[in-house]
Amino acid sequence: MSNSAVLVTGASGHLGRRVLELLLEQKVGPIVATTRTPDSLKDFAAKGVEVRRADFDDEKSLAEAFRGVGRALLISTDSLDRPGRRLAQQKAAVRAFEAAGVEHVVYTSLPNPVGSPILIADDHAGTEAALVSSRLDFTILRNNLYTDMLFVWLPPALASGKLVDARGDGAIAWVTRDDCARAAAAALGDGAKGRRTLDVTGPAALTSKELAALASDIFGRPIEHVSVPIEALVQGMVDHGMPEPMAKTLASFDKGITKGDLATVTDTVQRLTGRAPQSVREFLVTNRAALASPPKA
Repeated sequence: MSNSAVLVTGASGHLGRRVLELLLEQKVGPIVATTRTPDSLKDFAAKGVEVRRADFDDEKSLAEAFRGVGRALLISTDSLDRPGRRLAQQKAAVRAFEAAGVEHVVYTSLPNPVGSPILIADDHAGTEAALVSSRLDFTILRNNLYTDMLFVWLPPALASGKLVDARGDGAIAWVTRDDCARAAAAALGDGAKGRRTLDVTGPAALTSKELAALASDIFGRPIEHVSVPIEALVQGMVDHGMPEPMAKTLASFDKGITKGDLATVTDTVQRLTGRAPQSVREFLVTNRAALASPPKA
């Protein structure tokens, strides 16, 4: 690697903070972290990370934020309040990376984004296309669903005895956020040149029926998988207070899962990090107490 800096964008989020921790452990540096809220990264600034403010809605500000950077991790933004906003932000970042002379960009994407029924997939497909059209070398990491989402989805199933979704027999190659962070840190630090697109997955793909059976075994409670029509899933979320646009976005993941878009299993985590990804069983056993007794709202 060159002596230029390694950059993590969106560094104040869960994934970004974990990547920073890993880079510090690996003594990769110098390290630059960008965020809209620099004060949120004071702890990393105290450890030697250079924290810069970056607003992806202000493209002119990004050239300075990306100054002196050799390799950059572009963590997909959370700007889902307005259709097209996130894609515009990420295209602006790609242009700014080019203008700043960044050598290699690592981007966190989604499996099979082109033509996906998942409503946020177009943002990923468009960002991938922008990278392909640029002069940049890149690593696209198509992260599968975080196993960590089971902290949200599994407790209601444990309480009711029913795991309700619209996934049918579709499978998910669940991968932990920590494994995604380790893969991203490795891709930033490995000095690879050229262009590569990698699916980041756990060690196996599970259907909801298999997940329910696994959870039943670990928690000692009967859990039945109930697959419902997508419209019923949306209505159920709305009835529980979720805004309809968000409910439709979440339900669209079930369409992609049913289609098979999240079922591919790879050895990407092992190859990049030298360590096998955590399985769903290992995750459930490790977090058994927290999942069985979720915090009250």
